[in-house]
Amino acid sequence: MTHTNRNTTFTERHFSVGTLAELWSYSEDTITRMFAELPGVLKIGTPGGRGKRPRLTLRIPESIALKVYADKTR
Repeated sequence: MTHTNRNTTFTERHFSVGTLAELWSYSEDTITRMFAELPGVLKIGTPGGRGKRPRLTLRIPESIALKVYADKTR
């Protein structure tokens, strides 16, 4: 990723999992699975482990959401 792309991603609108789930009529679990491992998605929290529930918050840049949407609607 170039320096310009990082700045663009930083300043662009970011979506919560709940917002995309509502917009796309998917469950929050489905949206989380779609975006959790993609580069550029902001991940905050802990992944879990040792019997603890994962607590992970995602913020998905608009450009990444649009790319995934385009890929899924081909």
